[in-house]
Amino acid sequence: MAMLRDFVHRSARLFAGRQRGATDPSGMGMTAETYDRLSGRMLAGLYDRVARDVCAVAAGPVLDVGTGPARLLRTVASRRSDLRLTGVDVSPQMVAVARRRVTEAGLTDRVTVDVADATALPYPDGSFAVVVSTLSMHHWPVPVAAVSELRRVLRPGGRLLIYDFRSAQLEQAARLVSADAATSRVTLNSVALSRWFPVPLFARLNAETHPDSAASDH
Repeated sequence: MAMLRDFVHRSARLFAGRQRGATDPSGMGMTAETYDRLSGRMLAGLYDRVARDVCAVAAGPVLDVGTGPARLLRTVASRRSDLRLTGVDVSPQMVAVARRRVTEAGLTDRVTVDVADATALPYPDGSFAVVVSTLSMHHWPVPVAAVSELRRVLRPGGRLLIYDFRSAQLEQAARLVSADAATSRVTLNSVALSRWFPVPLFARLNAETHPDSAASDH
């Protein structure tokens, strides 16, 4: 657990630096390539859990917000060949790594990665059946604005999945989504990764929208 906590703290510095576009913002030698390699080991259990959840509910295009090196997208693509997958990240360096990994995996026909901010997504309203974000929300300067934007691009009958540390930010996001008339159900649950790692460091916000509704104005 100590190793995971250390990695999370180091990656938090990386993501903070991503807002500035730095290639080594942590000052600890953690470039985008290093983050990709370490996240595959330290967060493998979480990515597997999120991928299983996405694959279970996705009935159309999927958007991963704060995709980093697109590890989640690559995992989902390996399990669901029928899905069109899109990822966004604020860091051009991270997107470059993601695109390289997608190309190496032979997934360019189904997976696209763009540079974009969570508060200004370059997609029309209702573009995605599932919008997911993993360990990105606690880096968003204005979480309320980002969550509203995620809702905007979610289609009627879609699913919003946000995985992050259980925090006041995540609880605030749950209240915001619950207040939306287009939302049919919202749950906020702890995420235990396995019996070998029973301490729930993370939580999941799971929101469904009414199938006959559109994203409301925010």
